[in-house]
Amino acid sequence: MALEQTPDSAPHIPVLLRPLLEAVAPVSGQWLDGTFGAGGYTKGLLAAGADRVIGVDRDPLAFEMASDWAADYGDRLVLQPGVFSRMDEYASDLDGVVLDLGVSSMQLDLAERGFSFMKEGPLDMRMSQDGPSAADLVAELGEVELADILFTFGEERASRRIAKAIVKARAEAPITTTLALAEIVEGCLPRAKPGQSHPATRSFQALRIAVNAEYDELFEGLLAAERALKPGGLLAVVTFHSIEDRMVKRFFQHRAGKTGRANRWAPETEEVPSQFELVTRKAVGPDDRELEENPRARSARLRVGRRTSAPATPISARDIGMPQLRGAHR
Repeated sequence: MALEQTPDSAPHIPVLLRPLLEAVAPVSGQWLDGTFGAGGYTKGLLAAGADRVIGVDRDPLAFEMASDWAADYGDRLVLQPGVFSRMDEYASDLDGVVLDLGVSSMQLDLAERGFSFMKEGPLDMRMSQDGPSAADLVAELGEVELADILFTFGEERASRRIAKAIVKARAEAPITTTLALAEIVEGCLPRAKPGQSHPATRSFQALRIAVNAEYDELFEGLLAAERALKPGGLLAVVTFHSIEDRMVKRFFQHRAGKTGRANRWAPETEEVPSQFELVTRKAVGPDDRELEENPRARSARLRVGRRTSAPATPISARDIGMPQLRGAHR
């Protein structure tokens, strides 16, 4: 999310860039921006002293939009189509990795991408622009499966009511647009009071996460970063909602040996070398200046860890609190 102009002329501001650069200073060597988007973090890292940045994105539009400026950086910038969960296939011995887990502004602002419940567009939500869309899930999943997605990925308490309404509505006519789905969800919930989020917020979040397998991607991405970073390398992750932040927090706690014992009377287990040291002891949020410049930053949280020389080891999704649909076990 950078200061480029998108087709609708809305500026895109990289969230928490200032505190991120302060936390990882001095910046040098080779970095990987796993969520390239409009290039905001990449430009910030290059300006701060990175010798080279590998920009990774699964959205073809990201690199199309960068075509008019990326060449200015020469071989200091490498654009790598793909997903950040495979970053260790793209690079090794990295000095740093940056992940911004929010949906980029360019995706939200383009109605034809189908991410926004505020604009009429096809019910799509695919970041990679391939595979099953949100419309496909809404059309094909059973009521129980839909409710499970809404509750597990969106923390929507009215998930069963909404799923039932979706199934009823699609029997009468296909649900193919964002506003059609938003209207169905709104009809199941009380009208939002001033200052409250839109009634469809949680449902759209849940479907977007399901369409793009975002939690699986985050889980695998954290492990891939652990493998790709050199000793002393930094991992900086910006999250935008509580579930993501919980996963990143628990990952760092687990890898830094800060989880503690659930039962103080239980026998101590053998101490395992820590893979990360905590750079930020708690999540860093936006300051007043940033909130004034970019209201979308209000829910953003930054966590940073430094890689040790301990070898990468397996970890389960359950260990870091990754939400899982019924029947899924990792």
